[in-house]
Amino acid sequence: MDTLSFKTISANKQTVNKEWVVVDATGQVLGRLASKVAKLLRGKYKPNFTPHVDCGDNVIIINADKIILTGDKMEKKEYLRYTGYPGGQRVETPASILSKKNGWDKLVRRTVKGMLPKNKLADRIITNLYVYEGAEHKHEAQTPKAIDINLYK
Repeated sequence: MDTLSFKTISANKQTVNKEWVVVDATGQVLGRLASKVAKLLRGKYKPNFTPHVDCGDNVIIINADKIILTGDKMEKKEYLRYTGYPGGQRVETPASILSKKNGWDKLVRRTVKGMLPKNKLADRIITNLYVYEGAEHKHEAQTPKAIDINLYK
């Protein structure tokens, strides 16, 4: 009997189709870029999205040093962390993060990771993100396709 199947198909590690994409961050606002990249990493733009599987793409962000922070967020926005010791609360601003080595990489990663779920899968997903300050990257062997991030919602 020829009938439609009403089974829900869940993607798994073997059936997932992972791609490599390049995102040019020139002139992009940090938070808006990070939310779209988090969706790409998670696989939310794919029709076979499964919440408990890493089905997202590998994302390469180039020109990260040309990302924009609107308003006075460079000095006024604060990232808090706690060491676990009494009096161990530490405060960082984007300006202080950028003054360190690989500052743009750390800032973009921190922003994207905050938009991922807070579980073990997010720790695995964030390893699929590669951030470079210039226009050059070392992943040409994977033949990544360049996408326009502004076309995504």
